Amino acid sequence: MKRTFLYIFLLFFIATSCQSEIAPQEETNEPEIVTPVTVTSFSTDDMTEYIELNATSTFLQKAYIKANASGYITNMNLQINKMVFSGQTVFTLKTKEAQSIGNTINLLDTSFKFSGMINISAGTSGYVSEINHQLGEYVQEGEQLAAISDIRSFVFILNLPYELRPFVLNKKTVELLLPDGQILVGNIASVMPTVDSASQTQNVVISVREKNLPANLIAKVKVVKTARINTTSLPKQSVLSNEAQTDFWVMKVIDSTTAVKVPVTKGIETNDRIEILSPKFLNTDKFLLTGNYGLSDTTKVKIIQQ
Repeated sequence: MKRTFLYIFLLFFIATSCQSEIAPQEETNEPEIVTPVTVTSFSTDDMTEYIELNATSTFLQKAYIKANASGYITNMNLQINKMVFSGQTVFTLKTKEAQSIGNTINLLDTSFKFSGMINISAGTSGYVSEINHQLGEYVQEGEQLAAISDIRSFVFILNLPYELRPFVLNKKTVELLLPDGQILVGNIASVMPTVDSASQTQNVVISVREKNLPANLIAKVKVVKTARINTTSLPKQSVLSNEAQTDFWVMKVIDSTTAVKVPVTKGIETNDRIEILSPKFLNTDKFLLTGNYGLSDTTKVKIIQQ
């Protein structure tokens, strides 16, 4: 009897335990994440990749005005940083003999007009960069009075890294972009025969027609590095990469709601586009333009703009 009662109690305990473990499963319908995106297609155009380097304006030569006699400076017709022209009288000297006995000679003989004034003219046109003496000072024969930056020697000096010589030295002309947006066409005139030991750059002389520019003006020199004709490209926003920029890919739209990751090999770059070397895409293919950052390989998207 006791054994029968124990069997019944165990069966009842097992039955109630199984019923408590079986619980109704609730179905969870989580909403699917859909990323809003815009799309674009590739284009076939000519592309050119440029190298941008700095060039500084300077005057290669200076003309020095010197006294051709000993005397006193009685007149100066020049100012620092002002333009003077070839043949213009810039200094007037009164010799020491005229200063001491000139008036006495004129008093003895009024017909003998002795002044002792000597005019000194500029030998070249340019900007006055130095004035070494002032009005009334006594100067010796051959002493320097002023220095003029020869306007004919105005050039831009390009600091060219030695490894970029093949892209520059085979060119005859280059473009110079000034800070105010003005574009000048420069001719490569010569190459300095020395290289800076620290930066390993070589100076290239670029002559320009425009001479009315200040010295020490920094211009951007655009040099063609690579040119492609009828090549396939995408906007830069469409091409993604890893942190090391060793792998590149695009998000290609395969239907109206799905985008997949496609590895690509890129070529040259411009300001807003990247050349795609491989794989070859169809003209009808669409690629994500915005909203593509951080998406996984296969992602649900919602195209909000074609």
